[in-house]
Amino acid sequence: MMGAQEPASEIPDPTFQPSNLPTFQLQSPWHIGMVAQRLLNSNQSRIAMPKTCHMVSLGCPKNLVDSEVMLGLLQGAGYRVCEAPEEAELLLVNTCGFIRSAVDEAIEEILTLAEYKKNDPTKILVVAGCLVQRYGAELRRELPEVDLFVGTEGVRDIVAALEGRHVGADRQLHLPTAAFLMDSNLPRTLTTPAHRAYLKITEGCDNRCSYCLIPSIRGRLRSRTPEDLLTEAVRLRAAGVQELTLIAQDLGAYGRDLDGRPTLVDLLPRLLEGCDIPWLRLLYLHPSRVDRDLLNLMAANPRLLPYLDIPMQHVSSRILRLMNRPYGSESLTRMVREIRAVLPDAALRTTLMVGFPGETEDDMRELLAFLEANRFDHVGVFAYEDEEGSVSAGLPDHCDEAVKEERRQRVMEVQNRISAERQQRFVGRIETVLVEGLSRETDLLLEGRTRYQAPEIDGCVYITSGTTRPGALIDVRITEAHAYDLVGEMVESGQGDL
Repeated sequence: MMGAQEPASEIPDPTFQPSNLPTFQLQSPWHIGMVAQRLLNSNQSRIAMPKTCHMVSLGCPKNLVDSEVMLGLLQGAGYRVCEAPEEAELLLVNTCGFIRSAVDEAIEEILTLAEYKKNDPTKILVVAGCLVQRYGAELRRELPEVDLFVGTEGVRDIVAALEGRHVGADRQLHLPTAAFLMDSNLPRTLTTPAHRAYLKITEGCDNRCSYCLIPSIRGRLRSRTPEDLLTEAVRLRAAGVQELTLIAQDLGAYGRDLDGRPTLVDLLPRLLEGCDIPWLRLLYLHPSRVDRDLLNLMAANPRLLPYLDIPMQHVSSRILRLMNRPYGSESLTRMVREIRAVLPDAALRTTLMVGFPGETEDDMRELLAFLEANRFDHVGVFAYEDEEGSVSAGLPDHCDEAVKEERRQRVMEVQNRISAERQQRFVGRIETVLVEGLSRETDLLLEGRTRYQAPEIDGCVYITSGTTRPGALIDVRITEAHAYDLVGEMVESGQGDL
């Protein structure tokens, strides 16, 4: 019965371990606190007196997977993860450095944790991730509070980097070249609720979008083998995962660097056949790589959720050329038409950027008309930011900040109306819902998600009747629809594939 988050159950395979975090503590930034007491591998508990660690994970799900690997390695070295930073000997921030706002957030979090070290100089403050990979030397110069900097490629070496730190010496910068690719042999402590997890299938990116620094931060495309991914998926299922979300910078580029060049369409049947996780979700698909083979595969396999997150960035062919995106407005229209033909009820999500250098009112009108015509379910909109070292930073005709914000608001106003209208199609339908737990709004309601709602980024379903537990897959009759969220009542209580 649902009343509070239940403790994690015994896990058949020791490689993965879900945390005991309350379901809704894991917002961005993720403050990773209490974890299950059992260590990840039987040979990992080698230190009599466990050290303590507090971690904050910033940024995207891809970054979160890196954090989970570092936590697994730290636990294997004897660290006990604690919720309160003041109780921890090691303070660790895994940063995002993709855009300026993410940089600002990371610096703020670092300085917040530095205050705990000020009160207790014996604490060790470590900064890891994209921000370090991008600005390592500068950070070492500007942040004397930090004891150790570890770039994105140092994930596997976090314990060795800590052990190699010399007391009293210059602060260390661990910044290997971009070559790291996680695999199923690495320990990983899940920090998401036990019923859902992410599977990172590639690292790096070979696209060269003019505004993006990911290739310079994360390196070139590196794909994991299908066998290794299946091994991890099977273990995640054994740990109780009901929804597995495949993530990459560009899912459609999967396998281009591997022998035999397996594709995403080759990988997905392997996962479907090799493990019985009920829901497989895809994030993120490059518009130029959404093809009929993928759509047909999704249509033929209900476990591949009818949800496509396709970051388009813009629809104006002129702006897309400036962005170095290899498609135009006509190909985007054809793509949406084909998706609707093969998967008529699929939820479509995209990300748009406004205020790119050279963007005009004509470009904005084209963008708004495209949204009206194609009616996406979910849209994320952000204003362009100059990034030092990017090609776009050197382009002419930059937009004023006030203009960027006004354009962002216009897009959101149009999309809010479209989303509210699209949601109405669910009223009266019975939908399968994955229960997350008690509602964040009130403990009188349960909260979950349909196949058409991705965790952390889309809306939810408020469930007004019935009892069950987190991770249950239940039938819910939808009674109300709003711009982002749905409301419904449980058709039958207590059911679910666990």
